[in-house]
Amino acid sequence: MAFAAEVAHRLKTLGVDPDDLRPFFYSDVGTDSTETGAHELDLCLKNGALSLLDQKSGQVLAVDFNSPAWRHRAAGHVRGEQLVKAVFGRHKPGHGPLQVTDATAGLGRDAWLLALAGAQVIACERHPVVFALLSDGVQRAAAEPALAETASRLRLLQGDFTGLCPLSEPADVIYLDPMFPPRQKSAKVKKDMQLLHHLLGAGQDDADAMLRTALTQPVGKVVVKRPRLAEPLAGRRPTSQVTGKASRFDVYAAGPV
Repeated sequence: MAFAAEVAHRLKTLGVDPDDLRPFFYSDVGTDSTETGAHELDLCLKNGALSLLDQKSGQVLAVDFNSPAWRHRAAGHVRGEQLVKAVFGRHKPGHGPLQVTDATAGLGRDAWLLALAGAQVIACERHPVVFALLSDGVQRAAAEPALAETASRLRLLQGDFTGLCPLSEPADVIYLDPMFPPRQKSAKVKKDMQLLHHLLGAGQDDADAMLRTALTQPVGKVVVKRPRLAEPLAGRRPTSQVTGKASRFDVYAAGPV
């Protein structure tokens, strides 16, 4: 079984080979149609966006930086966001744009927020399906006059951050947002994250190694997003923290930014 023609075409326009994504959705075991394509997830185009579809529930996930929620957020005080405070720190605009490597881009929300705040962001994503969704969202944003400038400050790389090191381009800050471990109260997990967990599996078991790798890079600091009450990654005590109600940002200073 294969993707619909319009989905395959969209993937190719993104520079993604549809054959690289097929194993995540379709099984070639047997010839019975109930076995082929037995996975519950699929890719589709919905309202012009490449979307992850849960065929059982009908739930759809896409990256849309032109949504009402994002327009509202962009109109607010972006520099007051906890993530921006942790990453930018005392950086002054007169020093030029802050260079940030987002090592765990996911659906690109943090990378987009940092780009909105004026940073030049290189976003790394290792899962090919998530990378395709994010690439589609950024490409569509680049075609919107109100979003094109922000999109121009965001560049995507497909691959594992630890495999991409040493970094090919200098960065002032490395940002890590490993997937949080499963919550005890699963009802609190947002629906889009439930769908992402369905694709990826919950939790990330190499987060400690990622922090160790990040700390070896020639950057000013490393910022790590953690659940508010979680232990620091790799047992490394951060230099400082920016703490919110549900999460916190651990800051590891390595030099002037």
